[in-house]
Amino acid sequence: MTETGILLGTAISIALIHTLIGPDHYIPFIALSRANNWTVKKTVYIVLLCGTGHILGSVILGFLGIALSAGISSLINIEDIRGTLATYLLIAFGLAYTIYGIRQAVIKKPHSHFLTGGSHSNDDLHLHDSLHTHDDQKRDKKANSVFWGMFIFFVLGPCEPLIPILMYPAAVMDVFTLGLVTLSFSVCTITVMLLMTLLGIKGFQLIKFNKLERYVHALAGCVIVLCGVSVLLLPI
Repeated sequence: MTETGILLGTAISIALIHTLIGPDHYIPFIALSRANNWTVKKTVYIVLLCGTGHILGSVILGFLGIALSAGISSLINIEDIRGTLATYLLIAFGLAYTIYGIRQAVIKKPHSHFLTGGSHSNDDLHLHDSLHTHDDQKRDKKANSVFWGMFIFFVLGPCEPLIPILMYPAAVMDVFTLGLVTLSFSVCTITVMLLMTLLGIKGFQLIKFNKLERYVHALAGCVIVLCGVSVLLLPI
């Protein structure tokens, strides 16, 4: 087997293992998709965007390091700082989402239409439409906040093995190998993120929360916090 083949095999293997053992790569998406009733299409779209940002952050840093002839140790230190910062951000995001979920569980009541039967004035109909519009605006604002929180976390979160193990050796060989290795690692990482997320969503569909349904946002926030803590404390 050629050196390029060995490097490509290493890239795919590391991407597979790195993503599988890193719960932060898919558990937050599973929890948020279930809590917010995202469609499969929307979930895939969000995972693709966040996964691309996750890869690009390290790729850009790696290319800069190679172009500037920076030492591997310097880049690894930068990646470590990014990783720690991203993990704390994930924990903070999870805590904020848990508080939001608790608040929703306390104040939210089952939705009922007060305009049932009989005749209704134009004022009643206008009020009813206004309430729905206000709710839609709140949902859109929350959805945007959730997406940007996740996207920022993944942009800051480094792909630890990419620079020292893959990009530097590939750069020593040639530019084509460097691009091929980087692309292979990126595609494999995002593909595994998608597969694990979709499998998790399918599994959650089999679970009936019943009375706990009103706490689903709070539970999702707790799961994200635990995910962040596990990444911070465990050598993964």
